[in-house]
Amino acid sequence: MELISPLLADEAAFLTFYHDFLHNDPGNADFYRPATLDFAAYVESLNNESKGIGLPEGYVPCHHYWLRHDDGDIVGVIRIRHHIDNPFLSLEGGHIGYDVAPAHRRQGYGTALLALGLIKAKAIGLSQVLVTADEDNPGSRKIIEANGGVLENIVMGKVFPNPIARYWITI
Repeated sequence: MELISPLLADEAAFLTFYHDFLHNDPGNADFYRPATLDFAAYVESLNNESKGIGLPEGYVPCHHYWLRHDDGDIVGVIRIRHHIDNPFLSLEGGHIGYDVAPAHRRQGYGTALLALGLIKAKAIGLSQVLVTADEDNPGSRKIIEANGGVLENIVMGKVFPNPIARYWITI
């Protein structure tokens, strides 16, 4: 298992990842839908985002990585934002966001994904990161806690108006 930068060669595996979301967690599939329209452009946009190129208003530079299983499947993705200097990220988005494909949940991939992501976060100079989860998502909260997350508080989101558990992890 390895954390990789988005690659054109992983198109089939990533589209399988997307279809798993589409059929089993459609509320989160939209984030990955652009990959189905023009995969090369999608990969380029993710890689550009890590360099701060072509960012939409209010976005910050962000590295995207895919967790590739030894069998070639993409089982998860993680986003590592270089800073959280905007109201959404500092309250509810945090430095790190991640998703595990529905077919691969509850198998330890989320914990491994975040652990590997923390190594990448440290490599870009972060020493402490904010990671958030919906208050009513015990699976994600356990992943964060297993990686050293310390609960700061629970806040009401403004963009996504639901209770959000905010954790800090020192790396």
